[in-house]
Amino acid sequence: MPAITHHIPDPMIAAYASGSLPHAYSMVVASHLSYCRDCQAALGAHQAVGGALLETSACAALTQDAKPKLMARLDAPAAPEPVYDAAGIYPGPVMQSLKGRPLRWKTLGMGVKQDILFEDAAGSARLLYIPAGQAVPDHSHNGLELTLVLQGSFSDETGRFGVGDVEIGDEDLDHTPVADPGDPCICLAATDAPLRFKALMPRLLQPLFRI
Repeated sequence: MPAITHHIPDPMIAAYASGSLPHAYSMVVASHLSYCRDCQAALGAHQAVGGALLETSACAALTQDAKPKLMARLDAPAAPEPVYDAAGIYPGPVMQSLKGRPLRWKTLGMGVKQDILFEDAAGSARLLYIPAGQAVPDHSHNGLELTLVLQGSFSDETGRFGVGDVEIGDEDLDHTPVADPGDPCICLAATDAPLRFKALMPRLLQPLFRI
């Protein structure tokens, strides 16, 4: 496993363990977990606490038709959803989102490309391809952004992020990420609100690129 220095915050791991984290963020957390033993251990601890709480919780009364409804659902035929394993640099959660389709890179300019994997009212998740030495336009955030490095690395005002590292970008972060020399930087990024770009051209193109 790579040497990871930037982890998922513990409250977010707790939300992931409870199933309350929005899907776009869950994809990033699950992908990071495939790299990081420390966060795997933290997840196991939260799951153990959750199991203990369930065992000590008071039972709730069920309606008389609850059991027949449950048995009917269990008996109903259902085709199992295919499970996609990790492939190359892409963790299993990314491959699961692709569902077997090839990558569809769309150019954002200056060699930067993206492939939107998921989008709903709660947020979006996308792959970003940034050539070595190329900068992402200076921006801040209207909400929360999680960026997980899958290949290469990037640096910004807060430090350097390599494979397996996650940068947490919130409304207080104003930065200009730059892909480091070497391999192109490929990231998985999840956001719950549009970014705030400073330059005019990125702002004009933002609705088209849905970022």
